[in-house]
Amino acid sequence: MDPPAGTSRRIRKRAVWAVSLFAASVIPTIVGVGMTLTPGDHVNIAFVFALAFWGAGVLMALTAAFPTLRHWDALPAPTRWLGVLPMLTISLFLSVALVLASLP
Repeated sequence: MDPPAGTSRRIRKRAVWAVSLFAASVIPTIVGVGMTLTPGDHVNIAFVFALAFWGAGVLMALTAAFPTLRHWDALPAPTRWLGVLPMLTISLFLSVALVLASLP
């Protein structure tokens, strides 16, 4: 069964948005870490922005991964991998973080 018209285009757009939002969360994270290392009372809004960008990226990665997996056989190979790589990247980083956190 062929995917509905425009599915490949939507998958590509969502995957690119996911990667862009993940990249946008890096700078606020660095700024937030720098702010926590300075003495004094301050509100760390940078972490809020980093979490918001990362959460929006996860949402975009999920909305790209679900239709990709649903129509896997009918999609061209580049679109398949573009659709699932943002979600695979997230799961890899979270797995590494969990392993590192569990080490003594």
